[in-house]
Amino acid sequence: MNLQNIDQSHKSRSVISRRNFLGAGITAAVASIIPTELYAAAKALQPEKTICFHNVYTLETLETTYWENGQYLPEAMSAINHIFRDIRTGKERTISKSLIDLLHDLQQDVRLDGHFHIISGYRTPRSNALLSQTKKGVAKNSLHIYGKAVDIRLPDYSLKTLRRKAMKLRGGGVGYYPRSNFLHVDVGSVRYWRG
Repeated sequence: MNLQNIDQSHKSRSVISRRNFLGAGITAAVASIIPTELYAAAKALQPEKTICFHNVYTLETLETTYWENGQYLPEAMSAINHIFRDIRTGKERTISKSLIDLLHDLQQDVRLDGHFHIISGYRTPRSNALLSQTKKGVAKNSLHIYGKAVDIRLPDYSLKTLRRKAMKLRGGGVGYYPRSNFLHVDVGSVRYWRG
């Protein structure tokens, strides 16, 4: 699949369209008056969800609407799998929809105008093992292997603030790596650490 084609087909859509703006407003209003379970259901009713990525190693950029009319869009999800691929082998894996939804929520919370920079998305078990031999803190059974984790940064945005906002979402693990300038986000159990 050609990322440039996907990117071009969605260029005409604004990242913060009027529909997204209204959807976010409705979601916020609903969240303030109803319990958490109903809030999650209300979020699922958003008319569309758009997300933006830039892979720092392949230099590919993707801006895509991946959710529309109550369903995930297979072509967009395939493009997301591609931009998240293992940079050492080129192999792809299905990226967790929960992870993409968590990143979308984070994008909405920080009012992101740019793209999440992907430092590390999917890793094959072999790539993960090689990385664990050269870098500290790489888990042997990392959620990256399962398409449930990503290391990200936002240029011109405070990593410390991004960490705080990711922790507030309580969607999974948040690892803070200020020396390497990235944030690990996953959809495993809720936990926090500093690397």
